[in-house]
Amino acid sequence: MAVHEILKMGDERLLRVAKPVKKFDTPEIHRLVADMFETMAAANGAGLAAPQIGVDLQLVIFGSDAVNPRYPDAPTVPRTVLINPEITPIGGEEEEDWEGCLSVPGLRGVVPRWKKIRYTGFDPRGERIDRTVSGFHARVVQHECDHLLGKLYPMRIRDFTRFGFTEVLFPGMDAGDDD
Repeated sequence: MAVHEILKMGDERLLRVAKPVKKFDTPEIHRLVADMFETMAAANGAGLAAPQIGVDLQLVIFGSDAVNPRYPDAPTVPRTVLINPEITPIGGEEEEDWEGCLSVPGLRGVVPRWKKIRYTGFDPRGERIDRTVSGFHARVVQHECDHLLGKLYPMRIRDFTRFGFTEVLFPGMDAGDDD
């Protein structure tokens, strides 16, 4: 396993649309997943998308078995590898909440997201995943899957009076890399 450098906003590779994974259960996919979990843990991230480490594939990881130190009030999200995801909003209700990103370190902003979604895709072995989720879990999935479309959360902010440096907006919170 290896910790990879996380690309930062401004790197054109973050703006590309990722390619679908065509082969499952390969040593390369398993190594990539292991490296991504190692990288996410080293940065205290809530999730990570392959494009954030320069890999142009539709693969995201998110969740853990423990509370994330940068989102201490958020419920835990099950540790998940999601490949070739599809997201379907359920109902038209949105909710706004603060987000950060490992590729946009030291900043946070209020982002609207669908409140409830269904997401489908595959695990590393090619087994189907089909979940209906809401709240923080839904937010994390939408945020990570945006990376596969070449979108960073600032592109979704509607009110820039609620966007700024973590250390200014949330004094005392670790202003380290956010996601």
